[in-house]
Amino acid sequence: MTDTRRATLYLKALIQSTRPAFLVLTPVCVFVGLSTALASQAAIDPRLFALALVGALCAHVSVNTLNEYFDFTNGLDLKTARTPFSGGSGALPAHPELAGSVLVLGLASLAVTLSIGVYLIAKYGVPLLALGLSGVLLIVTYTRWINRSPLLCLIAPGLGFGLIMVVGTHVVLTGSYAPLAWLVALVPFFLVNNLLLLNQYPDRDADASVGRRHFLIAFGVQKSNLAYAAFLVAAYATIGLLVLGQYLPRLALVALIPAVFSLFSLSGALEHKSRIGEHPRYLASNVAATLLTPLLLGVSILTG
Repeated sequence: MTDTRRATLYLKALIQSTRPAFLVLTPVCVFVGLSTALASQAAIDPRLFALALVGALCAHVSVNTLNEYFDFTNGLDLKTARTPFSGGSGALPAHPELAGSVLVLGLASLAVTLSIGVYLIAKYGVPLLALGLSGVLLIVTYTRWINRSPLLCLIAPGLGFGLIMVVGTHVVLTGSYAPLAWLVALVPFFLVNNLLLLNQYPDRDADASVGRRHFLIAFGVQKSNLAYAAFLVAAYATIGLLVLGQYLPRLALVALIPAVFSLFSLSGALEHKSRIGEHPRYLASNVAATLLTPLLLGVSILTG
């Protein structure tokens, strides 16, 4: 194999370790924060928006790559039955010699996020400090510690992508908090929690073997299905209530349409339980609901 060919393969593996398909969630959540900022009639600085987006993407890359590294080094990757939506990217089992590079990529991405965060906190002060520190704490602790705390692991994804990312973007663009940003952020909070919860079903036994104790392991499939259903109802009820309360325009009701995807995923969880990974259409439907709902919500805020 030529050096050029080897370098190309290694670069592809490094990119694969970031789980690029899942990175789409970040711009969707940042877009929701942009929509609430524009709804407040704020004058948007494109440079600040770019910083918010890059910082959020680097945070997501950092979480993903650090997760890849630690899952490989503790042997989890070798025990997991991989699906298109769970079990990691498979980059390091295929290229174990890149483990150090993936770790460096994760730390470098975290450093970029921290640098942007320090600049923005210096600009805005206290309003952004709590969100910034919470976000960094989630990145650093998610794989090795949060995954051993059932309730915290259940809501940590939604905290990161819903409340922190949506509200953080709003604050970066406007310099202040707003009730609308917090209320709208509840929708991705509930849906992203469900995204990660369902993706854990195929990995339950492998995760338990390395000491993880997330909600599914601690409380079982039945209660996890109930948690999924509760988050589903909460997400779409929030949209309806915000329209009734006139926080959102009536057009926002279009964001209820992807509920059919969540319901389809719930039916798969009820029928197949932890074997849902053998039926990836249910996991794909869950992803569709998680992306389409906040996207339609953001569009409705901008156009309604």
